[in-house]
Amino acid sequence: MLEQMGIAAKAASYQLALLSSREKNQVLNKIADYLEAQTADILRANAEDLSDARANGLSEAMLDRLALTPARLRSIADDVRQVCSLADPVGQVIDGGLLDSGLRIERRRVPLGVIGVIYEARPNVTVDVASLCLKTGNAAILRGGKETWRTNAATVKVIQQALQECGLPAAAVQAIESPDRALVSEMLKMDKYIDMLIPRGGAGLHKLCREQSTIPVITGGIGVCHIFVDDSAEIEPALKIIVNAKTQRPSTCNTAETLLVHRNIADTFLPALSKQMAESGVTLHADPAALPLLQNGPAKVEPVKAEQYDDEYLSLDLNVKVVADLDEAIAHIREHGTQHSDAILTRTLRHANRFINEVDSSAVYINASTRFTDGGQFGLGAEVAVSTQKLHARGPMGLEALTTYKWIGFGDDTIRA
Repeated sequence: MLEQMGIAAKAASYQLALLSSREKNQVLNKIADYLEAQTADILRANAEDLSDARANGLSEAMLDRLALTPARLRSIADDVRQVCSLADPVGQVIDGGLLDSGLRIERRRVPLGVIGVIYEARPNVTVDVASLCLKTGNAAILRGGKETWRTNAATVKVIQQALQECGLPAAAVQAIESPDRALVSEMLKMDKYIDMLIPRGGAGLHKLCREQSTIPVITGGIGVCHIFVDDSAEIEPALKIIVNAKTQRPSTCNTAETLLVHRNIADTFLPALSKQMAESGVTLHADPAALPLLQNGPAKVEPVKAEQYDDEYLSLDLNVKVVADLDEAIAHIREHGTQHSDAILTRTLRHANRFINEVDSSAVYINASTRFTDGGQFGLGAEVAVSTQKLHARGPMGLEALTTYKWIGFGDDTIRA
């Protein structure tokens, strides 16, 4: 089955690569219209998925991520229209010039080909990924979570209908509907057909893809993000940033998980932090140096366990550790961070510059919340994932990250001397 999907996707990708921006936008607009027109069918499939998920004991937070409503579907359709308004990177000439040999060379942006995406629960990912792939002339093979297989199937059916009505193969966007786990392992070995693989889910999924895939994998999205409060930080603005980074949307990968506090400021800062965190409903997990300074405060506090420094909470929980100086803060981030997003709150320029140069993360922030690591916020329009690796793409991946380039040499019957 997967072999056939791979052959069809590859063939479709050759066709998509030839489309103009206008033709691609036409398909995307039709997809957006159909998502709204066929809301009832998609919601019916989603209701069945939700009822199964509830019967299987999924948490309320997880059910909320699975659920579609007419308003959410409308917003997903609007996101597709938003992708239409983004600049198409395909065909863009990156650089080039005339060589001494007389050959005129240029480096031109082209689609990657076929993108494979393996993702967990969220049904909006199906449309997000499909629209970004189509905009960049790529075919997509999607493997969504077993919890939303009906929703994903109904959504892909709508996308395929729009493709066919625009004279394009339905195989440009395909979904693996079977919840069989063995198919994931098979998909990871389809390097003959899939050019890039993007896992979107927990650490276990990323590890599986890194270890078993024969296809280049973009890993990321696991965010053990840190904020270091330097001794020159101002307390009020620092607390505002911490509240935003922790509480705006706790379940995201750019949410702060560990707060490192300079010991010179700990006596005054930590009691103020406790008051603020109590108001925000955040539970603190404190190291032995921070615990005595937080114990008498209003916020709920408990001793931190060593393994909690390495995990995403994705909830209203925050580790608090007192550090001797910037060196110890950087050492902690290097040991426990996931190279996602880390911030320093300081009024000392030298410390800010050291943090920028010495913290090896895909995004570092000076006096700003880690919550900004997002394609939309960075002005990329939309994002297909956040990469924490260094090859091909790093940080939020917009349309450009779904392309590669080829060298083109224009000669006048030119031969190499």
